[in-house]
Amino acid sequence: MRIGIIIAVIVICIAFAGCAMRSQTGDANRTGATPKPGAPTPMPPKPDIQLQKQIAEIAKEEQGEVGVFAELIETGETVSLNPDAHFAMQSVVKLPVSMAVLQLISEGKVDMDELIAVKREDYVRPNSRSPIRDANPDGVELTVRELIRYAISESDGTASDVLQHLAGDAKGVQAYLNSLGIRGIQIEHTHKEFGREWALQYENWETPAATVQLLKKLFAAEGITGEHRDLLLGHMIESHNPPKRLKGMLPPGTVVAHKTGTGGNQNGIAAATNDVGIIKLPNGNHVAIAVLIGDSTADHATRDAVIAKIAKAAFDKWSLTSAEYVKPANFNERHTLN
Repeated sequence: MRIGIIIAVIVICIAFAGCAMRSQTGDANRTGATPKPGAPTPMPPKPDIQLQKQIAEIAKEEQGEVGVFAELIETGETVSLNPDAHFAMQSVVKLPVSMAVLQLISEGKVDMDELIAVKREDYVRPNSRSPIRDANPDGVELTVRELIRYAISESDGTASDVLQHLAGDAKGVQAYLNSLGIRGIQIEHTHKEFGREWALQYENWETPAATVQLLKKLFAAEGITGEHRDLLLGHMIESHNPPKRLKGMLPPGTVVAHKTGTGGNQNGIAAATNDVGIIKLPNGNHVAIAVLIGDSTADHATRDAVIAKIAKAAFDKWSLTSAEYVKPANFNERHTLN
């Protein structure tokens, strides 16, 4: 069974990678392509106003601030709501942390199979998720490869903190983001730190627009090798992230590589309910999407449903109207991770 799952992940990652290559090497009439000499510079696609209104209406169900940015990668079409607002990242931070470590691995500064001592003092607080802490109360040694899987697939806060230290702490991860030209994500603290004091979580912040920019970098293997991109996407696809957010209302078998983030609740206010990722459409195109909910008084089910409805709206619209048609994938044969 495990071998079957691994094979399925590999096939899916190859499909993601192939489409990423196609998105980078399309003809000059596509947004972002270099025009031929003397040709007029193509205008970027306008935001989808109808979809934008639909998303704004869905967001009214949420009793808090909602931020959305979604982009159809192959065409550059976008839709957004509060795209530059700041939202607490929570566990979404595990994505840039893992990417920063993978970049160090590709530079030969870190070994993927190096054993790292995870000590009791490294463990996040009981109010934070950590399967590593729960299974190894006295500490354990794990490879960097295992830590990355724990951070992304299991959303383990301890694994993320150990990786963050390996990447040069918050400053090292921030330097990596800066090197990619991403300015709308700020990292100041570890999980252990922002789990200790409510206000600190807001100092690790992201904007919806910058988060999609990071997802597009990952998809295109910029700032990360193709091999490491496939590894990370595989972990995001097979993850144990909450399934009722981006994936909640999508058709069974839809491939979604995503990372969630969830804050605590204080005085009836939920600090963060996030889901960010890449959705593969039935026509073979891809949507990079970030839906972030901050300081909400709505219940958990309502917050999850708002994210699910927004993802479904983008999925439905761009599945029907994508400018670049690709023969639909046969998910019955290619996707067994649902």
